Amino acid sequence: MLRYETLPVTPFAQNCSLIWCDRTREAAVVDPGGELERITDAAQRHGVRIVQILLTHAHIDHAGGTGTLARMLGVPIVGPHPADQFWIDGLAQQARMFGFAPAEPFAPTRWLADGDTVQVGEVTLAVRHTPGHTPGHVVFHDPESKRAFVGDVLFAGSIGRTDFPGGDYDTLIASITRRLWPMGDDTVFIPGHGPESTFGRERRSNPYVGGT
Repeated sequence: MLRYETLPVTPFAQNCSLIWCDRTREAAVVDPGGELERITDAAQRHGVRIVQILLTHAHIDHAGGTGTLARMLGVPIVGPHPADQFWIDGLAQQARMFGFAPAEPFAPTRWLADGDTVQVGEVTLAVRHTPGHTPGHVVFHDPESKRAFVGDVLFAGSIGRTDFPGGDYDTLIASITRRLWPMGDDTVFIPGHGPESTFGRERRSNPYVGGT
């Protein structure tokens, strides 16, 4: 069974998620933007072993700590979709622009595409390609626990920004309605910022996508 702890990191309070298989105690870190000691301390506290890093997209607050954490732990980097390569290439510039510590360069061990799966112990996560916020954004869905880690596609009461390079409003709305809603109204999603919600609640009340 999937377990997780959400760890807001960086000055942007980005929701890094430590996720693990309750049976095998194998864990993955979703979007290690920074504050790596907090992440590794959480893994130690839960008695789990981090075996991979999963990236929803390559904005600095989500990916800034990826290269360092992968080197420290000797683990692979999985994701995002290759359309985010230019954001990975620009991490140093992103760090300077937003006042982040320098980001260690990295190359994903495995790129992801729509319909792929990722294994965390005995938990199988379905991958959906959800462009719009960035062109290579992906989300991770566990149908068994009805949990989805959606990065900056959808928030409680809002949606991701589309004014960054490669962003597109209509594409983002299509990603939400065609890729997220079919996961079910009772699915709880963990966004990249802010509190959790359910797809059903957002379908009813989100001013950007309510009623879609």
